[in-house]
Amino acid sequence: METASVIIVSGPPGAGKSTVARRLAEDLSPSVHLHTDDFYTCIRRGFVPPHLPESRRQNEVVIGVMTACAYGYAAGGYHVALDGIVGPWFLPPFQQAAAEHGISTYYVVLRPERDTALARATARTGDALTDPGPVLHMYDELADLGPLEPHVLDSTTQTPAETAAAILTALPTYRLPTP
Repeated sequence: METASVIIVSGPPGAGKSTVARRLAEDLSPSVHLHTDDFYTCIRRGFVPPHLPESRRQNEVVIGVMTACAYGYAAGGYHVALDGIVGPWFLPPFQQAAAEHGISTYYVVLRPERDTALARATARTGDALTDPGPVLHMYDELADLGPLEPHVLDSTTQTPAETAAAILTALPTYRLPTP
C-alpha cells in the first residue's frame, strides 16, 4: 500500500461508516480517523441540519474544510479514513485535492439493505440521527450512484471487521478517478 492515502467511507445513516472507518484507521499505519460529524458540531451558531435542502452552502463549506484536513494529514504521510455521508455530488473537491497532492483516494459506499440501515439508525442513542424520514431520504439519495455503483459494498451481513477487511482487500477497485 502507498505511504499515504485517503479512504472516504460513505453511506446512509446506519451503514456502519464510523465503526468501519475507525477499524480501517486501526489497521493502517500511520493513520488518522476523521469522523465528519465532528466537523458539523464545530458550528456553534447558524447550524442547519445537513439533510435539509437549505444546508447546501453550509455543507459545501464543511466539505471544503474536511477535504483540506484530510489532504493535510495525507500530505504528512498519514493514511486517512474519513467517514461521512459524502454523496457523489460532493466528490469534486476530493478529486481536485487528490490530483493536486498526488495522493491516492478511494471512495467506498457502504449500503446495507434498506431495512437493515433503518433498523440500525433508529436504534442509535445520543445525538445520532434516528428520525426515519431523513434516514430513508439519505438512503434513497445513495441508492443509485450511476457510474460509481461499483464503489458500493453491501455491509448487511458483515461485521465491521469483515467490512474493513473487504475494503482493504478490494481497495484498488474503489479508487476515485481524478479530473
